[in-house]
Amino acid sequence: MSIPSLFLTPQGRRAADREQVLIYPHDDCMPLSQLISAAQLQQRLDEPDLLILDCRFALEDLTYGQRSYGEGHIPGAQFADLERDLSGPIHKGITGRHPLPEPAQLLQRLREWGLNNHSEVVLYDDGPGAFAARAWWLLAWLGKREGVYLLDGGLKAWREAGGALTQDLPKPTPGAFSGKADTHLVVSAAQLQQRLGDQQMTLLDARGLPRFRGEVEPIDPVAGHIPGAQCAAFTDNLDSDGHFLSAEQLSQRFASQLGERPASELVAYCGSGVTACHNLFALCLAGYPLAPLYAGSWSEWITDPARPVATGD
Repeated sequence: MSIPSLFLTPQGRRAADREQVLIYPHDDCMPLSQLISAAQLQQRLDEPDLLILDCRFALEDLTYGQRSYGEGHIPGAQFADLERDLSGPIHKGITGRHPLPEPAQLLQRLREWGLNNHSEVVLYDDGPGAFAARAWWLLAWLGKREGVYLLDGGLKAWREAGGALTQDLPKPTPGAFSGKADTHLVVSAAQLQQRLGDQQMTLLDARGLPRFRGEVEPIDPVAGHIPGAQCAAFTDNLDSDGHFLSAEQLSQRFASQLGERPASELVAYCGSGVTACHNLFALCLAGYPLAPLYAGSWSEWITDPARPVATGD
């Protein structure tokens, strides 16, 4: 499936901007991650096969996303709620805060939004991209790995580019997307615990350094991190304007954390399986293959007191 010229990868977009050729750091892996700029999206709003999902969310205000969508969204966008649509039910003492949804239920919701196998999909949130990246990962998990893009800079960039907002609600035609969950993209707590101490594994924690060290814990009841993990705060994938770093910069960032260990042995986690998807997206931008996600993440890990916990660096 060819990629429309305006749906450029970040590498291609920056190459076009600078009129020079950029090389993928890992030429054997065309990135699953794709970015689209606000200006590019403005030119494609009338595409009939385009599906836009507004993924805005706030942990401290669970009605924020739906309310903000109602106040104004990108024309044609539909709202995807992190907890209602992009997560499954929480089972206290067993799951984390945002367990994966049941594949059949997610497939049905995607079809209700109008997703077909050939659809082009643009995902956005307020800007950092964490919630949009969760939607991207879920699509990849179900097999939708072509034609899926994050709006670089999110709604903030859209507004700064003069993009219009509307309160009109789209009326999608139901789609017929067919997908199947890829079990290879998910690591369970038991599987991860068995691998602790594996010198070949790189375990990346997407939370900020104070939470990783256990100095603060504003959300979960236990502070710290999974033993052997490295702090890889997802916000470090972005520049000062909230746009993703270049492929070269991201490659350097993750290469320093991989060291001599193979990228095939990398596992990503965070607090609840959301911001880790941002790291997985950024890794693919850098040309690395899509690594597994420990979806339950820290909030699931700590439900079992027998699982070890580390603090500090």
